[in-house]
Amino acid sequence: MEFIYTKSDLKNIAQQIIKSTSSMTLAFYAPMGAGKTTLIKALVKELGSNDNVSSPTFGLVNEYALDSGELLGYHFDFYRLDDEEEAMDMGLDDYLASGSWIFIEWPEKIPSLIPTDVQYIKIEILNEETRKLTLS
Repeated sequence: MEFIYTKSDLKNIAQQIIKSTSSMTLAFYAPMGAGKTTLIKALVKELGSNDNVSSPTFGLVNEYALDSGELLGYHFDFYRLDDEEEAMDMGLDDYLASGSWIFIEWPEKIPSLIPTDVQYIKIEILNEETRKLTLS
């Protein structure tokens, strides 16, 4: 499934991803500046959280909750990882087994740790305003 979109379409794109996804684990493949975190922010909002969504580049993981306080999920940014062992050391297996939504930026840094039931999201920059998203 493919979508061409701009920032003004993000709410609709997030709704389409939630409706179409086959997994609660989403792996985002995209170059720097493509809008991974911006899309995750829209997804978290559409899933019912008003938490402040930001890239967990330095902390590696952010946790988001629903307004009720119930856990919504986890957002990982593995850009700064040197190897997969670092992800294992932080307890990635436990997060993946939580039954919560999982949003992974830079999954190419942990290829052998990506679950088999993951939903792949590829974002391509078409121009400064427009992106192409492929859900596979």
